[in-house]
Amino acid sequence: MIKLAIDLGSWVTKIYKSGCGVVLAEATCAAIEQLPGSGRYTVKFLGEKARALSGRAAKNTHIINPVVDGDIIHEDIVADLLRYFLEKIEITFRRARKTEVLFVLPCGAKPDLKRKYFALADECNIGKVYFTQAPFAAVLGHNVPLSESTPVFSVDIGYGLTNIAAFSLDGVISGMSLNLGGGNIDVHLMDIMAENHNLRIGALTAERIKNTVGSLLADDNKLMVVDGRDASSGAPASVAVTTSQIYDVLTLYIDKIIEYIVLMISSLPAEVASAVMHSGIYLSGGLCKMDGIADYFSSKLNITANTFDEPQLASVIGAGMIISNDYFTKKVATQD
Repeated sequence: MIKLAIDLGSWVTKIYKSGCGVVLAEATCAAIEQLPGSGRYTVKFLGEKARALSGRAAKNTHIINPVVDGDIIHEDIVADLLRYFLEKIEITFRRARKTEVLFVLPCGAKPDLKRKYFALADECNIGKVYFTQAPFAAVLGHNVPLSESTPVFSVDIGYGLTNIAAFSLDGVISGMSLNLGGGNIDVHLMDIMAENHNLRIGALTAERIKNTVGSLLADDNKLMVVDGRDASSGAPASVAVTTSQIYDVLTLYIDKIIEYIVLMISSLPAEVASAVMHSGIYLSGGLCKMDGIADYFSSKLNITANTFDEPQLASVIGAGMIISNDYFTKKVATQD
């Protein structure tokens, strides 16, 4: 039996294959061409090929992100994407019937979202489906030991969602999903570039700014040249952007996440809150690659913030550990 863990993110889909590790990390994106007058469309490109067309597509070609804030918005396009990704890792439609898949879901996922995942699995001919919540997977991906009696606190910051939870192997003690993430920062950066520099940029450029010069170190001042289009004339234009110029945008959203963390910790039972204060919080998700983020969380919360070398892969690696281990599958995975 083939065992896979799949983290279907708003920006990137990651797949872990038992015995192999992470075998795919590719854009959750499709380029479709609208057929005039019919309301139908054809899929032109999927994954990275589609993302590369962002801001460059022809008039009738639309770039679709079919997963938004953790929810599957375009079910048929997501099915096309997942079949494409599975074929890339040599899981044909026929082989998929002999495949067990563990899907990583947001904290507190509603039954309607699970229904969409069951329908997706059926469209892709997947033999058996399990679910786990992002906080469990992220912490296991950090190799943090879990037990029924020792709670841990996870903050997983994705592109469209942030999952915050305190839990043990016995279950979730308190958890929530916020519609906050790296995507909010990208959109705000696009607005800032237009307002402050009269420069129009796309989502890919905004993401590059965030990843290249974004930092929460007080004395950091990285610099990059940003290419775009002059908002007045439409002519090509370039400006230099530094860390200090986008610092307030970064902290605006990160401070909002911290507010929710403080609220959750303050509402935990005393014994759980004490354990969290002792062990600290565990940070994961793509935004946690940013320089200085662990120190920033620590200084704001006055507790240890733990992060690791590849935080963007923590959830799918942890989910891979769950589907590969019968004990963890029984403890933190469900089939409904």
